[in-house]
Amino acid sequence: MNAEKRHAIFSRFLAANPHPTTELEYTTPFELLIAVILSAQATDVSVNKAMRKLFPVANTPAQIFALGEEGLIPYIQTIGLYRTKARNVIATCRILLAEHQGEVPRSREQLEALPGVGRKTANVILNTAFGQVAIAVDTHIFRVSNRTGIAPGKNVEEVERKLIRLVPPEFRMDAHHWLILHGRYTCTARNPQCWNCIIADLCDYPDKTPLPAKGV
Repeated sequence: MNAEKRHAIFSRFLAANPHPTTELEYTTPFELLIAVILSAQATDVSVNKAMRKLFPVANTPAQIFALGEEGLIPYIQTIGLYRTKARNVIATCRILLAEHQGEVPRSREQLEALPGVGRKTANVILNTAFGQVAIAVDTHIFRVSNRTGIAPGKNVEEVERKLIRLVPPEFRMDAHHWLILHGRYTCTARNPQCWNCIIADLCDYPDKTPLPAKGV
């Protein structure tokens, strides 16, 4: 895929959604951090439902740490891997209080040192909470990048490096959100909606799906 086609793709994403953002509900960087930790192998919908119960009760490192693992579990037990996540959240709160004055750090290294925070989570926080150029490659972005030809790669690290290099600079800040939303609702894993896709004529995917017949 050439640079002109990539620019056209992201121009259409911008026109269709000028202010994309995460579908996780949050009001502070800390709330976003907790929501992203909990969202691993879970849907944003399930995390939002849990956070609507948790955050009115506890939404700071000190408050959640005071709950302890057993106090936190009832709020998040509808989310997959909730015991491991509860352990990571409490450990993260402990570190934030002990080493960062209760604030979410703004460096990748410090973020990735928190339990339950890997490169993808750190990228989400850096981009969404702190306005830094970063692209978190999840399964949706990996699929869209490869299927469309925007930034094909054999693993998430390769795709991330290519996206940072190949996405036109003016679109890099919001590229993560456009790609994840496109993968979640249009360029789905099974039966992608090519017939309803705003970039179908620019996409390199050879097996585009036709408009479903009525009644199907």
